[in-house]
Amino acid sequence: MTQPARSIADSHDMIEVRGARENNLAAVSVDIPKRRLTVFTGVSGSGKSSLVFGTIAAESQRMINETYSAFLQSFMPSLSRPDVDSLRNLSAAIVVDQERMGANSRSTVGTATDAYAMLRIVFSRLGQPHVGPAGAFSFNLAEGMCPTCEGLGRVSDLDVDQLVDVERSLNDGAITVPNFAVDSWYWQSIVGSGLFDPDVKLQDFTAQQWQDFLHKPATKMKVGNHTITYEGLAVKVRRLYLSKDKEPTQPHIKAFVERAVTFATCGDCAGTRLNRAALSARIAGRNIAECSAMQISDLAAFVRDIDDPSVAPLVGNLRELLDSLVEIGLGYLSLDRESGSLSGGEAQRVKMVRHLGSSLTDVTYVFDEPTVGLHPHDIARMNGLLLRLRDKGNTVLVVEHKPETIAVADHVVDLGPGAGPDGGRICYAGDVAGLRRADCLTGRHLDHRARLRERVRTPTGHLPIRGADLHNLRDVDVDVPLGVLTVVTGVAGSGKSSLIHGCLPRREGVVVVDQSPIRGSRRSNPATYTGLLDPVRAAFARANKVRPALFSANSEGACPKCRGIGLVYTDLAMMAGVASVCEECEGRRFTPQVLAYTLRGKNISEVLGMSVTEARDFFPTGPARSVLDRLADVGLGYVGLGQPLTTLSGGERQRLKLAIHMGEKAHTYVLDEPTTGLHLADVDKLLALLDRLVDAGNTVVVIEHHQAVMAHADWIVDLGPGAGHDGGRIVFTGTPADLVAHGDTLTATHLREYVGR
Repeated sequence: MTQPARSIADSHDMIEVRGARENNLAAVSVDIPKRRLTVFTGVSGSGKSSLVFGTIAAESQRMINETYSAFLQSFMPSLSRPDVDSLRNLSAAIVVDQERMGANSRSTVGTATDAYAMLRIVFSRLGQPHVGPAGAFSFNLAEGMCPTCEGLGRVSDLDVDQLVDVERSLNDGAITVPNFAVDSWYWQSIVGSGLFDPDVKLQDFTAQQWQDFLHKPATKMKVGNHTITYEGLAVKVRRLYLSKDKEPTQPHIKAFVERAVTFATCGDCAGTRLNRAALSARIAGRNIAECSAMQISDLAAFVRDIDDPSVAPLVGNLRELLDSLVEIGLGYLSLDRESGSLSGGEAQRVKMVRHLGSSLTDVTYVFDEPTVGLHPHDIARMNGLLLRLRDKGNTVLVVEHKPETIAVADHVVDLGPGAGPDGGRICYAGDVAGLRRADCLTGRHLDHRARLRERVRTPTGHLPIRGADLHNLRDVDVDVPLGVLTVVTGVAGSGKSSLIHGCLPRREGVVVVDQSPIRGSRRSNPATYTGLLDPVRAAFARANKVRPALFSANSEGACPKCRGIGLVYTDLAMMAGVASVCEECEGRRFTPQVLAYTLRGKNISEVLGMSVTEARDFFPTGPARSVLDRLADVGLGYVGLGQPLTTLSGGERQRLKLAIHMGEKAHTYVLDEPTTGLHLADVDKLLALLDRLVDAGNTVVVIEHHQAVMAHADWIVDLGPGAGHDGGRIVFTGTPADLVAHGDTLTATHLREYVGR
């Protein structure tokens, strides 16, 4: 039988990138095979994200947006075309990143994955007694939600001590709520009511005055010739700051709400969010709230026992979805877990599961380090899911450092050779076998293994943890050795973070260096955050005999149009805002007068445009150099001094915090997955840094899955044996050598394989 002639339509089997110059890319040209798994490697700052996210995914998104009508496009952000000569054979790109899922308290793992919607339909058909349609089981609809907490599962109350100082009078500023200062509009509406003497201390109010002051509902009152509406302080604060349909955006208001609002489990629904009717319907003795609270791996087993033919197709889909969540290493979660409480890695995996069941094909899926937060045991399962997406006929592009994921790639694109200005070039493109032979940093380190320590350090004492029972911990007792490097490990969901973050941060001298967002604004950058800008401004001021304040983009030297940000932000209501370079200062952030002042031939904008490495050469001595040295020590040599903090990844944020804390007096450092975003070659530098911290007399505790860090440790605490209720126990404590020689845990198996024993 003759083969059908190959159609010209079948020839578009490569994404062709020509002349990509986004960020530090040096006119990169590369062909990426479609319907294959391609992994992009290279040191942090080498240009991987600029090529994958900033060029390929960005152009795909822009071109899709252009297919909408002009009317719809007017409501969408105006995406600029990436700096590239040409991109051919693109398909629709879906970016599955590590952005935390929205902190909306109505969003749960169940609603985010559609598992809860399927469960609602099953209960509406099979639940006894019969309650009604699926909407009757929704905590986001009036017919299903608990009327007391309106489907939130908790009720809020106000801590009156955070609203007022009872030892003061109204005229003395007794009200401490933001925007209620003496003589403010809100203050006048309370004092003008005539209900209280503004010179009497609040603690001397009568019971009726206190009730009216705090809790009187909105009431029209005649005051002189005017009619005013008076409402109690607590009533007004709830209306202004705690309404369910708007979140406070100003930092000081957010801080006040966090201080003043206390939450308690709703007494009427016991935190289930649902009304009594919804909770009355049961299948096999369980109501829908009990099913949602079950560990997903247990719920999957429960659903497998439902065999009613009227819901067979739906139950089949639900079973497949729950099994995928278990397979991806999220079986320890429950459907009622709030989406906003998931880590970046967990959020990425939840998003990934949504796409596994999709009927779409010939799509480009783009992943950003999908192995973050995964134990080696879980990485094998993640690899299987990436390959499943590929085998459905999709193009899968993955930015990744872990050798286990690089090993399963069909194609590898390695960028480098260095970071920032030293990167942005293709060092290798081809299969994994060729990468191993290639003379590039990734190729040389692919089979590199950290060795077990020949001699471990001796502890100088111990930090005892007793009876730890947070989340899934089972009354855990463990001694954390002082003066050594301890690695806490175990599969995702085994209880590592609960043990360490739940017990150590409250101790004196303990510094927690995590990946959480850094409090700050669009103005914050590494120079301002580390205090580096102070000696830099002082140096400019001395050289030019002017005031240091001129060289702050937050002060008098700032460009008046963009107020020193360098960008003009346009907020687009419900859509993401758009940032465009300020036309007045062309992104330089300062006035022309300030830019005329120089230090050794460079103006302040040019200095802030330097990377840490470049700035170390420019500031060879003094306080600026010591800050820059610490930034280089933690592997941030490629980061720009003036780069907005909002552009840093979780791993970069963590290393920036570590650089600051290294300049302080601390005794115990707690690091949470410091290898996130680090190239194999940089892991060795991280290990050297951890050694320096310990050798300087500190205790270092690292929550980590990377076998190189485990092998390098003095002591290992292994949790498990599984995740969720199958974890929460100490399954091993001892030296890495003991774990390799005698351990029978999942960690022991993988570490043994890693060190070749």
